[in-house]
Amino acid sequence: MANASAPLRLIALGGSENAAACIGRALGVVPVPSHETWFACGEGKVVIGDNVRGCRVFLVASLVLPGGERSIYDRLMMTLNGVEALALSDAAEVTVVMPYFPGARQDKRKGRTREGITAGLVARMLEVAGADRVLTVEIHNEAIAGMFNPRKCTLENIYLHNHFGPWLREQGLCGDTVVSPDVGGLERARRYAETLGLAIATLSKERDYTHPNRVVRSTLLGTVQGRDVLMVDDIVDTAGSVRSAVSELKAQGARNITVACVLPLLSGPAWARLRILREQAEDEGWRFTVVGTSAVKHSEAPSWYRSYSLEPLLAQVIRSIHSRGSVTRVQDGSQVPDEMDGE
Repeated sequence: MANASAPLRLIALGGSENAAACIGRALGVVPVPSHETWFACGEGKVVIGDNVRGCRVFLVASLVLPGGERSIYDRLMMTLNGVEALALSDAAEVTVVMPYFPGARQDKRKGRTREGITAGLVARMLEVAGADRVLTVEIHNEAIAGMFNPRKCTLENIYLHNHFGPWLREQGLCGDTVVSPDVGGLERARRYAETLGLAIATLSKERDYTHPNRVVRSTLLGTVQGRDVLMVDDIVDTAGSVRSAVSELKAQGARNITVACVLPLLSGPAWARLRILREQAEDEGWRFTVVGTSAVKHSEAPSWYRSYSLEPLLAQVIRSIHSRGSVTRVQDGSQVPDEMDGE
């Protein structure tokens, strides 16, 4: 464990500079520079640009960069490279700030035996590289924390409902009823419903597991007749589930619909599918809004897409970790740690 007086250092990997700068402003620290080199064969390396010996380091890693030429697994490999570079530079403690945990949806075999459990593999790789902690948000399955060896590395998973929910209310987007897009997300929807004081319903999603991201149909459990709906999810990837869910909600009499997600991957046909839903809403006279967080930034998003900034909350969590305070109280919104300088 790092010494309690160890100085804090904030470092951004490639593509994470803006996020790190925002976090740094909230903390009152200037990020330490780092440099990435990519070789012609596709390999890469990270060089840390300043002394971090004896420091408690927070490495900001944005693994999903829309429009970038590197894949999530490219970015993961570079993150591992950066972690090891810090460990070899004698950093006292390394925390990887990774809002999107790669492989989180590959957390079990789902009845099929000839496939890997990638979430556990990623956990072990981060441990071996030298990470002491991984800070992420709304991880797909809480059980992934148990895939880490607590003597080597721990997972700090931050829930957003006490921060994201009130912001949605301020924006006039919380509606009358919170809906989960599937039974697996019901606990998440319950947290938002309790925070906002709203009713709750859920959709039961039938998937075709012979094809990735394919939803056959969604069935509503509960009522949305004549109500404005806030549908909350952790990840929206190709928006196939969103399309199916909105269709069912409208068929059941819902009025305006807001889709809010923590990790807006929005890959492949996602934007086209969401645009069709938006055009349908305009034609039929109801409101359709999509809200994501800055965990994944879409610089060319349309006006009907809104983004919630995670960086102030991440800065509060980092400050609390650094001062050995309570992350739970920050997450719950019951305590904001005292101001702290970079040393």
